[in-house]
Order: sequence, then C-alpha cells, then structure tokens
Amino acid sequence: MKLVEVSALCLLGILSLCVSVEAGMFDIMKEAALTYPGALPCGNWDCDCAFKRQRGCCCAANDMCQLEEHTFMRMVNLWQQLITLDENLSELTDNSKIAFRASMPSSSTCFGPYTSNVPIPYTSISLNDGHGYNPALGVFTAPRTGLYSFALSVYSNVGSPTARLYHQVQLKKDGQVVACVWEANREDQEDSGTQTVLLSLRRGNQVYVELFSGRMLCGNTDMNGNSFTGYLLYPLAEE
Repeated sequence: MKLVEVSALCLLGILSLCVSVEAGMFDIMKEAALTYPGALPCGNWDCDCAFKRQRGCCCAANDMCQLEEHTFMRMVNLWQQLITLDENLSELTDNSKIAFRASMPSSSTCFGPYTSNVPIPYTSISLNDGHGYNPALGVFTAPRTGLYSFALSVYSNVGSPTARLYHQVQLKKDGQVVACVWEANREDQEDSGTQTVLLSLRRGNQVYVELFSGRMLCGNTDMNGNSFTGYLLYPLAEE
C-alpha cells in the first residue's frame, strides 16, 4: 500500500514538473518573439497581439479591417448607383401626366366649307393635364418626348336625306397627314367616324385636326360628336 502511495506521489511530481517546463518554454518563446529585431513570419496576423493575449484582440485584425474597408466601398458604390437610377427614373416619369380632351362647341350652323384647309377649333375643354393642348389654335404641342395615343371623332348631320353629306377631316403631325375620316354620299343625312393612332413625338412636335377645303361639319354638336383627344402612353428618353 505504501508503495502505491509513493508511486502516485512520484507521478504527480513528474507531471507538475512537465507543466512547469511547458509553461516556462512558452514564456521563453514569447519573450524571444517580442524581442526579435527582424520581421516575424506572421503574414497579416498580429503576432504581438497574439502573444500578449490582449482581451478582445483578433489575430486576423488586418484582414478584417481590409474586408471591412472593401465592404464599405462596395456599399458606397451601390448607393451611388441607386442615386443615379433614381435620377434616371425621375427624369423619365416626371411630368408624365399628359392628357387632353376637347370638342367643338354647340352650334346651329355648319363649320365650313372653306376654300382652304382649316384647323378645327375644339374649344370646349374637359381635360388638359400637362397643358399641351392650345384651344385658341386647336393644336396639341408635345410637352415631352414619348409615345402618344390620339383619337378623333367626326359627326355631321346635313338635316335632309336628299342633301349632300360631304365632310372630310384629317389628323396632322407637323403638317403631315397621318389619319383621315371622310364621307361623301346622298344616301343619308348624317354620318360619323372615328380614328385612333399612335404617334412617337419629340418635345415640341405639334398635332392637330383640320377640315379639308370644300367640306363642312353640320348639326347636333351638342352630342360632342366632334372631338379630339390624346394622352401620353409612356415617355421616351430625349435624344
């Protein structure tokens, strides 16, 4: 029994000696590293921080700082791209509420005939968002570049089945005919028609409806049968 106890004490002493030697070796290595005059082969690691075991210290502090800087710069770049995108969207969508509807006023007389083509005075305005339509001239001027939809409705009643029904109106863009509605017969006393077109316009292009020379529009204008409407479908970038 005493032999076992002696053996145990000896083993404990040997282990204590080994721990002391290991601790001492670590201190020696630490001191040697800290006092070494040259550069330690630590890469980007903070060896001094590792040996001192500073609380909250990270051996990869340099790498983490570089990663943080790289992440921050990417966030700044993304933010700048978002600002640019927002500016581009604002440029495309701002002032995009453009629409108008105008009709001929009530009259007991015919409009026309004339010896030359005459713009039709659609002076009864029920809608003019964007203020592109000028009732004094009967002309729509595009406030901005984009794709537009236009519609014109034509109605005429000459009052007698035996009278000549003779009308023709045409939609024009900057003086060029793009659509036409016409009627010329003796079979009835009234007739109507409608045209709808899509036009790609630049800012400042003008669209209007004119009565063809020698033709006329008569009767029943209280029905707003003669109207001119248009609106912006979507804007396009300025060239």
